[in-house]
Amino acid sequence: MTDKALEPSPWFGQPRGLTVLFLTNMWEQFSYFGMRALLVYYMTKQLLIAQGTASLIYGTYTACAYFTPIVGGVIADRLLGKRRAIIIGASVMAAGHFMMGFENLLYVALATIALGNGLFLPTLPSQINDLYAEGDPRRGWAYNVYYLGINIGGFLAPLLCGTLGEVFGWHVGFAVAGLGMLAGLLIYLWGQRYLPAEQGRVTATPTAPRGRMGLPTVLVLAGVALSVTVFRGAYEQAGNTVALWADAGVNRALGSWTVPMTWFQSLNPLLVMAMTPMLLAGWKKRADHGRDTSPAQRMATGALIVAGAYLLLCAVDAFSGGKAHWLWLVVFFGIYTFGELFILPTGLGLFARLAPPGFGATTVAAWYLTIFAGSLSAGLVGTLWSKMSHTTYFALLAGLAVTAAILLRLIDPWARRVEAGEPSA
Repeated sequence: MTDKALEPSPWFGQPRGLTVLFLTNMWEQFSYFGMRALLVYYMTKQLLIAQGTASLIYGTYTACAYFTPIVGGVIADRLLGKRRAIIIGASVMAAGHFMMGFENLLYVALATIALGNGLFLPTLPSQINDLYAEGDPRRGWAYNVYYLGINIGGFLAPLLCGTLGEVFGWHVGFAVAGLGMLAGLLIYLWGQRYLPAEQGRVTATPTAPRGRMGLPTVLVLAGVALSVTVFRGAYEQAGNTVALWADAGVNRALGSWTVPMTWFQSLNPLLVMAMTPMLLAGWKKRADHGRDTSPAQRMATGALIVAGAYLLLCAVDAFSGGKAHWLWLVVFFGIYTFGELFILPTGLGLFARLAPPGFGATTVAAWYLTIFAGSLSAGLVGTLWSKMSHTTYFALLAGLAVTAAILLRLIDPWARRVEAGEPSA
C-alpha cells in the first residue's frame, strides 16, 4: 500500500483513497439514478409501453444490473484485477447511457449498462478494506461514508437528469447521465495514486481463517441474502410503482407551480445525507456505553421502519378521497429513508467483513446477488399495481418488509456467533 493511500483525507479524516472511491461512486450513482428516474416515465409516456410491461422491464433491468456483478467480481479477482475491471466497466456503462438516446436501442442500451455494471459495482467497494491496516478503527464506518456518496449522486440525478428530461426531452436527460459516468471514470483515473497497489490476482482458493468462513458463515450470509431479497421486493417500489403514484395519485401543486414528479426521487438521497451523521453519532454513543446492537438486529429494525412507511401510504391512499397532498409523500420518504439506513449499509458491510483473503470483489458480488433477486421480485410485485387497489397494494408491500424483519431476527443468534468467530452451536 502506498503512503499516499494511507494519508488522511481533509474531507473525512479517512485515507485519501476513500475520497477517490467516494467521488467515483458518487458519479456512477448519478448516472444510474438519473437514468432510473426517467426510465418508467420514458417507457410509458414516450414509447407507450403498457404499465405492467414497463414495470416488468424496469424490474428485469435492475435485477440484471445486480446479477452481472456475480460474474464480474470473479473476473475482476481472477483475470483483470480491480483497477482494470473498474476502468473497463465504467467505459462500457457510459456507452450504454449514451445509447439510451436512441429509441430503437432501448434493450441494447439497458443490456450494455448492466454488463459494464457487472465489472464496476463489486470491484469498487472491495477496494475499501485494502485502504486500512489491520485494526484501524476507521474501517468500521468507512462503508457509511461510501454509502453517503451513493446518495449524493442519487440526490443530484433526479434534479438534473429528471428536470432536463421532462423539460427538454427524455434523451437529453439520458445524455447527462452518460456525462456523469464519464466524470466518475476520469476521477478514478486521476486518483489511482491514492489507491492501494494491486496485490495480484487469485489463482487458488486461500485457506479461510478459522471461524470466519466455512458452512456457518455461508449459511448466515445466505439467510441474510434471503431476508434482503424479500425486503427489496417492497423497497425497490420507490422508483417504480411509488413513482407512478406520485404522478397520478398525488396533488403536486405548490401555489401556481407543479412540482416535477421526478423531484420526489431526490428526497430519499437528500434525507440519507441529512440523517447519516445523526445515526452514526447515535450508534457510536450506544457502542461507547456497551449497548451496540448486532447487524442482524439493526437490519430487522430497518425493515420494520420501512414497513411503517408503506402502512402510511396505505392509510393516506384510503382516506385521501382522490389525490393525496404531496407533503404525505415527503413524510413517507422520511420514514422510508430512516429505515433504509439501518439495513442496506449494514448488510453491505457484513458481506465485506466476512470476505476471505483475495476474494473481496467476489464476496461483495454475492451481496449484489441479493439485490438481483430482490429487484426481480420487485418487478413481479410491480405488475400487481394495476390489478388491485392502491391501498391493498401498499399493505402488501408493508407485509413483505415485516416478513424480512422476522427472518432477520431469527437469523440474529447465528449471525452473532459467526461475527464473534465462535463455532456453530
